[in-house]
Amino acid sequence: MELHKICHQAIHALLSEAELARDFSTVDALRAHPALARFIAWVKKRPAHYQDRSRWSRARRRP
Repeated sequence: MELHKICHQAIHALLSEAELARDFSTVDALRAHPALARFIAWVKKRPAHYQDRSRWSRARRRP
């Protein structure tokens, strides 16, 4: 599956590799994550060629 670069960045900014493997290994699980659901709703309003110029910080990740 192809994933837009800003979506990929958002996923890795919010979730660790361990969390991805353990709890979020499917698209449905990712869509159910509250912060990612808000991000998806926001990014769906952007044009298909939209590129976010800001950087996602790992500091946004939960402890």
